[in-house]
Amino acid sequence: MFLARTLARMSGHNPLLRLEQRAAEADQIIEHLKQQVQLLKEKAMVQASAREEKKLMVENARLKSDIEELKKQLLAKEKTRGVLDVPMPSGENSVECSAKTVPPATSKPAQPPCAAADPLQSPPPKDEAKKKKPEKKEKAEKKQSAPSQDEAKVDVSRLDLRIGRIISADKHPDADSLYVEQVDVGEACPRTVVSGLVKHIPLDQMQNRMAVLMCNLKPAKMRGVVSQAMVMCASSPDKVEILDPPSGAVPGDRVTFQGFPGEPDKELNPKKKVWEQVQPDLRTDAQCVATYKGAAFEVAGKGVCKAQTMSGSGIK
Repeated sequence: MFLARTLARMSGHNPLLRLEQRAAEADQIIEHLKQQVQLLKEKAMVQASAREEKKLMVENARLKSDIEELKKQLLAKEKTRGVLDVPMPSGENSVECSAKTVPPATSKPAQPPCAAADPLQSPPPKDEAKKKKPEKKEKAEKKQSAPSQDEAKVDVSRLDLRIGRIISADKHPDADSLYVEQVDVGEACPRTVVSGLVKHIPLDQMQNRMAVLMCNLKPAKMRGVVSQAMVMCASSPDKVEILDPPSGAVPGDRVTFQGFPGEPDKELNPKKKVWEQVQPDLRTDAQCVATYKGAAFEVAGKGVCKAQTMSGSGIK
């Protein structure tokens, strides 16, 4: 007792000892608080799990109730339609049939109650089998009568003709008579086009000019460069002119023809010779307007496509 009093008196006069005591007390308090926080966390987790479990049990009970109600509704509808109530077999080799609801009596003989549960069915009568065969033939005939895109009527609407802008043109590195152009046809990236126009159009006139492009030819390699479209030109043995779009036309505008409303093929099938059948009817008229069987190359609301000077010439 005397020693404790002595230490207490010493600590009262020694600030360092007083600080150490307070630090020790603070550590104890912090440790106690940590334990309380951990207990609270564990308690909260337990409560949350219990709430979630209770919620799931309620949801499960509700779903079971809904299923039972739907079963009752289904059975009621089947009974109104005269469907027999057939329970599932109770044993491996036993088949029990229950006729809780019997269809109304008719003049026809009633079928055995187990007929609906018999997994083995007798083959249909020959007359029914004969009736089904013509139906298959009719379906086959309908499929044959519906022409595919390749077999559809061949006219200019099968060609995907669009307005394009030749961004740049250079001579082909391996062919003196060919240009290699980069052409904007309204797509995300320009198309590469190879044209045999070196002898007819000076290189400076190929730069940044508008043109009409056929965009659904099958891409073809020309002297090592793949061409993805074709520049449409009025053409004769002595002269070639690139067709000019109407004023105001922009890359991607569709060229259409009055009287030929069809949609273009995604890609022309070379074996079907669609281009070869259409091309002879492509000509410029007396006013140099590009036409197909008299119908002008037209951009809706903007005008027609023309050659500069060539009238009565073929187009290719």
